Amino acid sequence: MKNLVNHNETENKSIPYRINNFSFEYKKVWELERDFGSSFFLLDVNKLRKNYQKIEDAFKSRYENFIIGYSYKTNYLPYLCRELSKLGAYAEVVSRLEYDLAIKIGEDPKRIIFNGPIKSRDDIQYALNNESIINIDSFYEADFVKEYAREHPVKQIKIGIRLNFDISENGISPHQEGYEIGRFGICVENGDFHDVIKQLKEQKNIKIVGLHGHFSTRERKVETYGKITERLCQIAKESIIDSLEYIDIGGGMYGELPKSFNTVVPTFNEYAHSVCEVMNKEFSGHENKPTLILEPGLAMVANVFIFITKVIDTKTIRDKHFVLVDGSVHNIKPTMHKKNLPMNYIRQNEEPGKAKEIFNIVGYTCMEKDYLAHEIVDVLPQKNDYILFENVGAYTIVFNPPFIKERPSIIAMDQDELIEVRRKETFRQFFNEEIYCF
Repeated sequence: MKNLVNHNETENKSIPYRINNFSFEYKKVWELERDFGSSFFLLDVNKLRKNYQKIEDAFKSRYENFIIGYSYKTNYLPYLCRELSKLGAYAEVVSRLEYDLAIKIGEDPKRIIFNGPIKSRDDIQYALNNESIINIDSFYEADFVKEYAREHPVKQIKIGIRLNFDISENGISPHQEGYEIGRFGICVENGDFHDVIKQLKEQKNIKIVGLHGHFSTRERKVETYGKITERLCQIAKESIIDSLEYIDIGGGMYGELPKSFNTVVPTFNEYAHSVCEVMNKEFSGHENKPTLILEPGLAMVANVFIFITKVIDTKTIRDKHFVLVDGSVHNIKPTMHKKNLPMNYIRQNEEPGKAKEIFNIVGYTCMEKDYLAHEIVDVLPQKNDYILFENVGAYTIVFNPPFIKERPSIIAMDQDELIEVRRKETFRQFFNEEIYCF
């Protein structure tokens, strides 16, 4: 096996790849292929639990009234969502599909945080009936809430509002993709927030209990989260302090990156220190401090999955080597970025001392850009070898399209047990006859 190091060069070692008590020698992976197919995902349940505990410990040790709401959209594998619920995570959902999944796996509806920019009248009414936490994103959602309140005049209705305010730094936008402003939430600067507060408070049985402020930023800086928290607290004290129950700062924080990325990112403790310092300062002297809600996704699950795929063949085109695998960039990098993920190899025949070469790893689709890895320097993998890609837990399961091939199996590793938690898709499932007309 080889571990990826700087400059895309790997070191020639024959140490078996291990996860907890599992050692992935060639025979073991061949047996897994026989049962689950020539490409599949592995979920490390123990690492998932550790991630949850690290995040909770970092924040709760600094601000006791703290809740984790796991971001379903990042990876809504039912087994994973249920495991996080057992650990104490609320379900943070952004669609009725995800809301219904939370109900399906047995989540208490009062522990569902319903966000997202599109909620129908039925969605709002259903969530209010269930007394879920709802953060409205637009005026039309406020209209649905007011309508529900008029229809249920004796019911006390609690609602939260997602805000949009300026988070620029010295006039420079920190938003993803360089966007000048974010598109979500109700704007503070133009008076919309003031207007929606006024409208909702006119309905006497509506109580505004929380503010939500999720901003997707390029650099995910500690300072940015401190700034967001401070602004949310200040607006809450100015507008809804008498009814305030929670401050929700969203997610988007870095998790633990592989060493091979050679990138230093903030730790959970650094994020927690910045955010909780603000919360403690802003609500110093308050008898009932609001709950702090964090909605991690990537930070929780990115490093708990690996993808194993079989080498189908190798070929040389002019002076370039290509390793063809029974997987796709869609399985490991849904955004198709060109950064190489940490990798390991499981070779049928180890050949110590064999010369290294430069090669690319490419997938099964007919797209030229289906590269799983670029310009790797190592001993060229051979037909029937396996390649493992790490850190593939975020968005791969949910963004993996029904394109050219069926979705692969997912196997959970919990202590000494292997559990199939998603079966390999069949033709009949891919072309579901309840959907497709033949």
